[in-house]
Amino acid sequence: MKKIVSGLFVFFTVILFAQESIQFQDAPFKDLIAKAKKENKIVFIDAYASWCGPCKLMEKNVFTKKSVGNYYNANFVNARFDMEKGEGREIAAKYGVRSYPTYLFLNGDGELVSQNLGYMEESVFLAMAQDINSPNNKKGSLKDRFAQGEKDPEFLINIMKLNSTSDFEFAKKASERYFENKKKTEELSKDDIGFLLFFLKSVEDPNYKVFTARKTDIIKYLPEETYKEFDHQLVLSKVVTQSIDDKNKRINDDYFLKTAEPLVGKYEALVKLNQTKISYYEQNENFPEYEKAALEYYKNSDSFEPNQLLKAAWIFSEHVKNTSSLKKAVEWAEKSVMRGETSENTFILAKLYFLTGNNDMAKTYAEMSKNMATQAGKDATLAVGLLNQIK
Repeated sequence: MKKIVSGLFVFFTVILFAQESIQFQDAPFKDLIAKAKKENKIVFIDAYASWCGPCKLMEKNVFTKKSVGNYYNANFVNARFDMEKGEGREIAAKYGVRSYPTYLFLNGDGELVSQNLGYMEESVFLAMAQDINSPNNKKGSLKDRFAQGEKDPEFLINIMKLNSTSDFEFAKKASERYFENKKKTEELSKDDIGFLLFFLKSVEDPNYKVFTARKTDIIKYLPEETYKEFDHQLVLSKVVTQSIDDKNKRINDDYFLKTAEPLVGKYEALVKLNQTKISYYEQNENFPEYEKAALEYYKNSDSFEPNQLLKAAWIFSEHVKNTSSLKKAVEWAEKSVMRGETSENTFILAKLYFLTGNNDMAKTYAEMSKNMATQAGKDATLAVGLLNQIK
């Protein structure tokens, strides 16, 4: 009899404990959004990964608290998704989830109304929910409200914060309305300046007028030289656009330099031209032009980060045949390996040694790449294939 009573006690304790915790619904994402729309609630998603320690601590220490469970169950449609499996991958890509745990709060239109991350104590996690569960966040589609002309600064700031990566153009339009309605007598804050610079991409953007008119505010937080360099990049971005002949997939060097030099000087114009050529010719797979631009741009290789050089070295190893150019790429790859050996950079260096006829060094680094990849549980196929070529 005692065993039965004890078993019933454990059973009812487990049931009670489960009821006090956040009740996560096991349903497809679209059904969760539809439910939130119908009930005029916000969806809370615990975006986690199976290996994430803080995620497990949240599940054990915070989601189980009675105060947390009561509030979240009453006010949100709750769900959990492993961001590395199934539908979780699509959610991670859509909302830019890159670290764990991340807490997504979505309205009934599937739009972000808040995104937070990291381990939180009970009181902080609860306060966050209470702040997010405001009538303002349940008014409907952010885009509909924006289209109807809403100008509330907090509303516009929220759009900027939440959509800067997932919907840049929407966030950019919100920034333009925010600064358009900012009083000229009101000094820009540090956060304001961050928003202004982040979304400002061209001298033709409406916010460029704010950038020039508010220079005094901006240089309180930025060195004037940095302000000047940023301005130069904006000016040059327009020249870049005008210099690209998309029909023939070419950049008009003469036009670019003729237009840019009077604006920023010869040195800056040349640097920007080669940066543009490297990016454009790689994108359009014009590797002979990419080769010439990279050799010029990375001429003083000590001025660049090793991993930046490694990317160019990899492209050379795949698409360049000129031996002298490949020897330059060897130097670039060596700088990356000297910074720290990985299975990837040692393979690139091995391949370049092989392409330049240095088979002994190629074999040494290919073996190193294979061993490091194997030890780390990575694919060593490329290194093995290179070793077979060397033999």
